[in-house]
Amino acid sequence: MFEYCVAGDLSYCYKNKRTFNYLNRMKACFIGLGYIGLPTAIIAAQHNLAIIGVDINPRVVETINQGKIHIVEPGLQELCHEVVSKGKLKASLKPEVSDAYLIVVPTPFTADHEPDISYVESATRTVLPFLKEGDLFIIESTSPVGTTEKLADLIFLERPKLKDKIYIAYCPERVLPGNVIYELVHNDRVIGGIDNQSTEKAVEFYRQFVKGELHKTNARTAEMCKLTENSSRDVQIAFANELSIICDKAGINVWELIDLANKHPRVNILQPGSGVGGHCIAVDPYFITADFPMESQIIAKAREINNYKAFWCAEKTQNTIKEFELEYGREPKVALMGIAFKPNIDDLRESPAKYIVTKVMQAHSNGDFLIVEPNINNHNVFKLTDYKKAYNDADVIVFLVAHDEFKSLPWRNDKVILDFCGVFRK
Repeated sequence: MFEYCVAGDLSYCYKNKRTFNYLNRMKACFIGLGYIGLPTAIIAAQHNLAIIGVDINPRVVETINQGKIHIVEPGLQELCHEVVSKGKLKASLKPEVSDAYLIVVPTPFTADHEPDISYVESATRTVLPFLKEGDLFIIESTSPVGTTEKLADLIFLERPKLKDKIYIAYCPERVLPGNVIYELVHNDRVIGGIDNQSTEKAVEFYRQFVKGELHKTNARTAEMCKLTENSSRDVQIAFANELSIICDKAGINVWELIDLANKHPRVNILQPGSGVGGHCIAVDPYFITADFPMESQIIAKAREINNYKAFWCAEKTQNTIKEFELEYGREPKVALMGIAFKPNIDDLRESPAKYIVTKVMQAHSNGDFLIVEPNINNHNVFKLTDYKKAYNDADVIVFLVAHDEFKSLPWRNDKVILDFCGVFRK
């Protein structure tokens, strides 16, 4: 049977080693308040959990404690203000004693495409002094297979008395930027513990604010599931991107071709773009190829194709600039439209558009470029221009990201337009 422990009564459950139901004022500590950590912390707080959110950036902590957010996500600002003003969410530079600890920090890769779990390990060490018997420790950060077990070994090495006394699990997010609030609640989740008890305890935790189905498995399978989902997407996008390069050479409209091919009842080709970015699809496949280099042939090739697509776009842009110079005897004014990694967000992580902009500007150091990104106010490298002004003033227009604002622009026959992302595909 579960004991129903609310605020003020948790010490009784710990003291008497009772199993308690995670109801009412369970306290959870989120390490990492970025694009996933902050929305998840806010949603959990909205569902009556007491949340302490931890981030190493003082500006982020200060912003959140003012009821504001430092990222772009529709509807999140209002929810943040609500839970902060009601005392359900507090941001801090340091963890506090809690009942559950969630690791939601980045997992980048090295220059050699080796996964780097140092942030996850560092976050785990941060909460080590606070862990106590009966606590729940969950990793949400995308991780190589075996990471949860590795971090469990670290915890028990540093805190041997916690062996078999705490619950450790892995539960990856699977949300779409721009629709995070809805998907955090309604999407299914895959949850894998280092043992059955840990899996069950993690399921109890997520059941408090997730309406989607909670699928139970083990930690290694849950880790691989996250990597598999994003690798599958990467392979599908690589097919579309490769097709777009072929069609360009063959003089075929790739958007029309894909639309016609998708009329087949069992064909569903994705739309090509300027590459693949973000901290999921552009990164996660490397976590598989690093550990299984001989076995992951298709996955590795898809990464190669999607990286090449960004290079190809940059080369085509540079050639178009040269052709304009030869025809008109002057350098063109060039509008580079979009630097986010996907439409309608402010996230520039692993952005192919940003790579293209940088490469083109480096190749034409004296060129006249107008950089556009409607989802951010400023950038520490690029001087940003309003999208309408850039479109009107430039000779060459290069669409790199299909932001909604761009789709409202009229086609201009007096412009040289490179549409790598299907802004005018209709």
